Amino acid sequence: MAAAPRPRTSTRDPEDIARRLTSWLGGRLPGAKAVGITVPESNGMSSETLLFDIEHPEPPVRACALRLAADPAAYTVFPVYDMPRQYRTMRVVAEHSDLPVPKVLWLEEDPGPLGAPFFVMERVEGRVPPDVMPYTYEGNWLHAASDAEREHLEAASVGILALLHDQVPPEEAEFLALPGEGDGLRRHVSAQHAYYEWVVDGRARSPLIEAAFDRLEELWPHDPGAPVLTWGDARIGNVVYDGFEPAAVLDWEMAALAPREVDLGWTVYLHRFFHDLTVTFGQPGLPDFLRRDRVEARYAELTGHAPRDMDFHTLYAALRHAIVMLRIAYRQVRFGEAAVPPDPDTLILHHGSLRAMVQGSYWDRAMP
Repeated sequence: MAAAPRPRTSTRDPEDIARRLTSWLGGRLPGAKAVGITVPESNGMSSETLLFDIEHPEPPVRACALRLAADPAAYTVFPVYDMPRQYRTMRVVAEHSDLPVPKVLWLEEDPGPLGAPFFVMERVEGRVPPDVMPYTYEGNWLHAASDAEREHLEAASVGILALLHDQVPPEEAEFLALPGEGDGLRRHVSAQHAYYEWVVDGRARSPLIEAAFDRLEELWPHDPGAPVLTWGDARIGNVVYDGFEPAAVLDWEMAALAPREVDLGWTVYLHRFFHDLTVTFGQPGLPDFLRRDRVEARYAELTGHAPRDMDFHTLYAALRHAIVMLRIAYRQVRFGEAAVPPDPDTLILHHGSLRAMVQGSYWDRAMP
């Protein structure tokens, strides 16, 4: 696991981007310079991040982060990168909730300055639970924390979802309604199916993913519930923590109007993904952290809404993650970093747990 190469995330020249950013910033804030420009090692697999400071007598903020739409030459994870949509989402969440969302400063829709649209926001200092190596693996600050400290972080992180779902009026987020027919859940799942078809266009299809879609139909909720503003990528790896308190909630590119449980299922399953992966490499992981029963109970306590149909929603989260994993694997194939095996389902890191969920046996053998 430690020796596995990180998939390529960009084909851009960092020095060229830095020069162009400095030129652009001078146009927005006369006399300003972008200094200390760095690309974080944890740069995402979708949009890219640049960190820099503003050198100016009166900067709006000193420390900044820039989110740049994905490089089309890098075989992108998603078909569309709508930076204005993300920028607007962060402004709505900041205006209508108590969530710690970084202040957004500028939106640039013209691809000319940096080769793609981008926005600039305040950079918040703190710690982020790592994805590589996962926080469930030994050797990082969260794994080394005490049980009480992790419990505090868990409760505060579930609180993020409670505040988001309860405080932001859905009518303020109508621009996040997905196209199509039916209620919010049906539109959300239909969008994921369209995404899957895009991923496998010209590539081998995944029988496992298609079986998971079929299983969703069998488990479909009788009452999906009213849609709320969902974060979309609701996991602790997208939060900056000050100690064990959330200081900044990041990565809103998957936000949409959908039932509350879409976020809850993603939070529960993405932890399970990292935990299961860690166990396969001979480490104990964090079996008592972000347990499904505790997440559900905490959320119900905070909101008065008891999560429903969570077998459906954790399966849906595993399915959504599988489509992303398949796209990343095909991107590795595109760059000569991997080859397509006889069974394309094995390109999905969590194909075993997804298959168990489809068969209805996963939670029987897992902890609650």
